[in-house]
Formats: sequence, C-alpha cells, structure tokens
Amino acid sequence: MSLFLDTTQFRAKSRGADCLAIGFINNMPDAGFAATERQFIEVIGAATGNSIVGLTLFSIPDVPRADHVRHGIAKQYRDVSELWNTSLDGLIVTGTEPRAANLEDEPYWGTLTKVVNWARENTLSAIWSCLAAHAAVLHIDGIQRCRLPEKQFGVFNCQVAATNQVTQKLREPFRVPHSRYNDLPERALTSCGYKILTRSAVAGVDTFCKQERSFFLFFQGHPEYEADTLLREYRRDVGRFLRGEREHYPATPEGFFNVEKIAIANEFRDRALVDRQGDLIGSFPMSLLEAGLERTWRTSSIDIYRNWIGYLRAHKARERSLTVPSQPAWRDRLIGDLLPRPT
Repeated sequence: MSLFLDTTQFRAKSRGADCLAIGFINNMPDAGFAATERQFIEVIGAATGNSIVGLTLFSIPDVPRADHVRHGIAKQYRDVSELWNTSLDGLIVTGTEPRAANLEDEPYWGTLTKVVNWARENTLSAIWSCLAAHAAVLHIDGIQRCRLPEKQFGVFNCQVAATNQVTQKLREPFRVPHSRYNDLPERALTSCGYKILTRSAVAGVDTFCKQERSFFLFFQGHPEYEADTLLREYRRDVGRFLRGEREHYPATPEGFFNVEKIAIANEFRDRALVDRQGDLIGSFPMSLLEAGLERTWRTSSIDIYRNWIGYLRAHKARERSLTVPSQPAWRDRLIGDLLPRPT
C-alpha cells in the first residue's frame, strides 16, 4: 500500500486499475479535524491491500475555522476549488457538527452541493459520512432529516439488509459507532431509489447507497472512529453541560462502556449535577474510562472500505478513460508519513 510524495512516480504507476486516486474532504470542526484525518487515513491504509492509492486532501473554506487552524490546513490541504479540475476515482466527504437547524442555512451549503454535483459526474464512487450524507440526499432528492428525541450515541449491532460488493463477507452482527441527533427515514430513502445496505434494530439505517452515473455510498454511522472517539465526544458534551451550553446532562454512549465504567461515569454525573460549574471538567475521570477500551468495530470497518476500494478497482478496469491528469492538483504523500508510527 502506498501514497506517493512524488507526483511523477504516482503518475507512472497510475495506468493500472490497481492504482487509485482518492480525494478526501475534511469538514470536521477544529477540535476534531486532525483526529478525523488520522482516522480516515488509518482505515483507508489498512484496507488498501495491493492497491496503490494517491490521496488528495481538500478543505472547504466556508466551514468556520479559527485563524490558526486555517493556517495549518493551508500547509497540507488543497482548497476545494482545485477539485473541479482534478481527476479522481473516488471521493470521501466527512460530516461536521451542525450549526443551523436547517442544513441549507449552513455557511458551506452552496459549496457542498457543488461538490455533490461534481462527484455525480466525475467519480466512480463517493462516500458521504454522517452530516454529509444528510446534506447529499437533501440536495439530490429533497429528503429531510428528522430530529431524534435523544442523541443516537453509542456502538450498535448491525445486520446486512442487502448484499452487494460493499457488504460482501461481512460477519454479522457487526458493530458500528453512531453519534448523531438526526435520522433519515428509511421509507423516504427507499421511495427515492436508495438501497438500504445495513441497518441496526436500535439505531436504524446504517449504510445505504444509490447508483447513478457514480455509485454513492452513505454512512449514518462512523466506522472510521478510534477506540476512544465516543469517550472524547461524551467528555465534550459533559463539558458543555457544566458550562451551561446545554440543558441536560448527556447520556453515556450505549453499548460502549462495561458495568464498571458506567458506574464511574455515573458517579461523576451525580457530582456534576450537584456542583455544576465549568472547572469541574478538569476532574472528569478520563484515564479510568479510557483504560482497556477496544475498537470492536475495526475488522468490519476495514472490510467495508476494502470492499469499496475493490469496487473502485473493478470499475476503473472497465472504464480506462478515467486517467490521472498530467498535472494533478494534489500533494501525494507516503503512507508511512500518514499512518501512526509503531511504539
């Protein structure tokens, strides 16, 4: 598995179907931006197999950011305006934390819908993660997401609802983290031609797809999450409660903590409800809750991405007209520079 710093070297290898150009648009807010990049690079790298992958990192300037974060992004990310003249086989677009009640009121809505339109005509397949999935189906088919009574938060058992190349060889049940306040109704999706691929009896629709000119794959969950991502989101929400930024104390992530850790989390909750003040977050029992956490969904996550990469390879082999441009607008990097170093 390889991502190349040397554009010439990558271009020389790019004639084969086993050499793929994939774009990655990271829309996550500042606090989770670097972690999201790391998570997706890790799972893609683990799923690459014998393929040679050139990864292009893009950012949307309309996503609100602090100046120092924007400066850091500029060093290794391309502005999304360069996407329009870039040849890609696949594209991955992350979600972000919503700021507006209506997605069409988000500051990046116009650019994101342009990305959707571009991907339909210029990729073999595109993955839309979480809020990006909600935005894409709203733009394509006018499907409105529904606000959930409570946050769908935890790790849930999922089953295959329809077999295709993406879901082949998945061992059931497999586990997927979810972290969202909104949901897409299954009936609305299927009535507009979307196929449900995986679902959870508790969390609802997990993965679904639609085949048009490009194969669009949508995730309501987060198979890319690391072992402690849900814990860090839980601590963030606890901090927001303590600072008075949310009304109710957050529930612990479902299906994630064992009995002992639930007791530890609840003990801190009881203390916070009595002594609600922002500085208390410094006493959050992070190390106790973090100890021994396992990424029980990693195998299935890699399988899904490996299947997706296999889809890209198979369809690239049939569509030889998709080639890497002579002057591609990306910075290829060695996978060794992107994946965590062993310790």
